[in-house]
Formats: sequence, structure tokens, C-alpha cells
Amino acid sequence: MTQSNWREGLTAKHWQILLGSFLGWVFDGYEAFALIVVIPMLLKSLLPAQLLPLGPLYAGTVIGITLLGWGIGGLVGGILADYLGRRRIMLWSVFLYALFSGLTALVQNFYQLDGLRFLTGLAMGSEWATGISLVAETWPNRARPIGAGFLQSGFGWGTLLAAAVWYGLSSTHPLDGESWRLMFVVGAIPALFVLYLRRNLDESEKWKAAILSKRWGATGSTQVDSGKRPFTLFQLFREKEALRRTVITFLLSLATTTGWWAISSLLPRYTVSLAKAAGLSNPAEWGARSGLYYTIGAVVAYLIAGFVIDKLGRRRFLFVTYLGSLIITWICYGWVRDPQWLLWLTPLNGFFTLGCAYVWMAIYPPELFATSVRATAASVIFNGARIVAWVFPVLAGSIIQSFGSLSMAALIISLIYVLGLFLPWLLPETTHKQLPE
Repeated sequence: MTQSNWREGLTAKHWQILLGSFLGWVFDGYEAFALIVVIPMLLKSLLPAQLLPLGPLYAGTVIGITLLGWGIGGLVGGILADYLGRRRIMLWSVFLYALFSGLTALVQNFYQLDGLRFLTGLAMGSEWATGISLVAETWPNRARPIGAGFLQSGFGWGTLLAAAVWYGLSSTHPLDGESWRLMFVVGAIPALFVLYLRRNLDESEKWKAAILSKRWGATGSTQVDSGKRPFTLFQLFREKEALRRTVITFLLSLATTTGWWAISSLLPRYTVSLAKAAGLSNPAEWGARSGLYYTIGAVVAYLIAGFVIDKLGRRRFLFVTYLGSLIITWICYGWVRDPQWLLWLTPLNGFFTLGCAYVWMAIYPPELFATSVRATAASVIFNGARIVAWVFPVLAGSIIQSFGSLSMAALIISLIYVLGLFLPWLLPETTHKQLPE
């Protein structure tokens, strides 16, 4: 496949499916990053003055609770998508997280915030696996990795949008100390997007064919035809090859998820601390610029990943990704003390730890599992990791609180990237192969 012919055979319907899935993921990215960038102002607004010294612990808690809800919701949503269809679950996912995001703007205390962030996470979790499954099952083989990369870029565009909106709000402060609430008001806009999905998104024909034909094999290597369908989640752990693939990809996803939420999400705060130490004016603006630069690097990775992963192969791409993530994390947190240098390195950090580290999950897992369990498998890999990783932002907050060192927390937790240096070689190479049916 060359870069010039991958678009051959793509129709308007292919692009509509990609656009619908892409926009859903844009809103997820916005919602995730909006929480991160508003946390300093949010804590000042909701916490009593005597609890502000415990800010890192409270910040880690609210991020962790969002992750926990995201993981549980994603796992349930992925299973439902394999039983009820991709389109229906996507509609409800987008509508509900838009609703809960809007309600977050009205919270009056930290407990209300935690409750609504958990509910928002539950709703957000279902969207990704449905979108990935739709694109994988509808786009032609030669274009599928590129389409999946474009879809995954939606998260980067969403985080970039959140960073841009927050940059504007933090510069103008329209509601003074309560300006953070406007971030979640914007997060309610996706409710209108449901109208587009209802009109333009069709159900996956591959999924319908698999259900009608009763093809229940989890990896395509076995064919199990019976009148009674096995529970999709149990299939991933009952079939030997499916179990092996699930565990390995889950651990890789755990490394990515832990690295992003417990390390890279600290970059804006770390940039602010360096700017303060350097005596620079408006440190908050430096943090906002860090968020912008970081997401720009991630978006670049998303857009080129489909081409690069086909050139390098899936396993080699994963190795380079986690090696790059480990190196850039240690440089940013262990070596750099100048906020200007950190800003220059931030796009490279976003390229590896957000862009490359997430995009493979949109491309590789759908190629490892069959149609009848594809959304379930994608959810276990992508969202299931959040059920475990949610504790790491809390742990990072505890380390910061105990040692007074944000960089120390980042360097310790970054060792999880070592998993990506050897686990990829235990998986089958699927480059240029057809999806398992």
C-alpha cells in the first residue's frame, strides 16, 4: 500500500462513519483534558481553605474516580455493543456524558463533583470501543489503520480544544474564580451531536452478519457455532489464544493509561511550578501553553501513525512507542529545570505518551479479535485498564504529598513503560492482514 492509493474505494458512507466516530472521540478528549486543566482553580473553589494543602491528594482522587467510572462504563458498554449493536450504544454514550458534563458546572462541593465525575466516566467509557469497531468493520483493509489513526486523533483534537478553551478562559477570567465551570458548560454541547449520529450512522454489516451466522469464536482461529451464544467477556478468558492476547494487550494498555493519567497529566502543573521557581510572570499561562503544545504533539502522532505502523509493523511500533515514552519522561521530569526548555520538549512528550501510546489501541486490538467479541475485547483492553489504573493518580498525589516532589512521582511511576519493551514481541504480527471474522 502506498500513501497515494489508500483512499481508493472509500465512499461517502465510509467517511460519515469515520466522522461520527471521530467527533464522539473529540468530545471524550475534551472532557478528559478539561478536568485536568481546571483542577487548580476548581480545588480553590470547592475546598475549604484548611484543606488546600492537601490539593494534590484531592486532585488525584477526582481524576482517579473519573478513570474508575470510565473503566467500568467502557467495559459494560463494549459488551452491550457486541449484543445490541455499535450504533445504539454510541448514541446513548454521547448523550449521557454530555448531560453529566453540563451538570458538573453546577456542583457546590467536592462530593458532588466526585459523584458526577464518576457518572460522566461511566458514560464516556462506552463511546470508544463502539467507534473503533465501526471503523474497523466498515473500512477496507488497506485503509483501516489510517482511518483508525484519524479516529484516534479525535482525542488529541479534543484535548487541544480543551487546552485552547482553557487558555482563553484563564486569560480573561469571565467568572473570576468560578470560570472553570464554563469548561463543563462547553462539555454539554455534544448532546446536539446525537442528532447527527441518528441520521448519518449505519450499523456495522459485519457485526450483523456475524450474529446471524452465529460465529462466536473469539480470535477467528476457532469457529464455535451453536444456538446459544457464549458470554463475550467469558470468551476472552476461556479460549487459550484469546486469553493470551487479552492479557498482553491489557498490560500494554495499563502502561499507557498509567503513564498518561499519573505522569503526563502532571506536565501543566509541573510547568507552572518551574515558571514560579524561575520568577516568571503569570505562571498559569505557562501551564496552559504546556497543555496546548502537548496536545499538538499528540495530534501529529495520531495523523501519521496509520502510515508509520504499516511501515514498521505493529510490534516494532509498540517497542519504539514505549521506549520513547520512557526516555522523554525521564528527560522532562529528571533533567529539565528550565520552563522554556520544558515547553520545547512538551510536544515530543505528547507525541509519544499520548499520541503513539494510545493510537495503537485503535489499530491493533481489532485485528486480534473476531467480530462477535471485538467491542468487548477493545473495551477490556482500553477501558479495563482504567479499572486498575485509577489508583495511580491517587498514588501520584500521595507521593507528591509525602515527598513534596512532583518529578519524583513521575519518575517512579514511569517505570511501568518498561512493559512495552518486551510484551509486544509475544503477540502475532497482523500488518496487512484481513480482520478475523
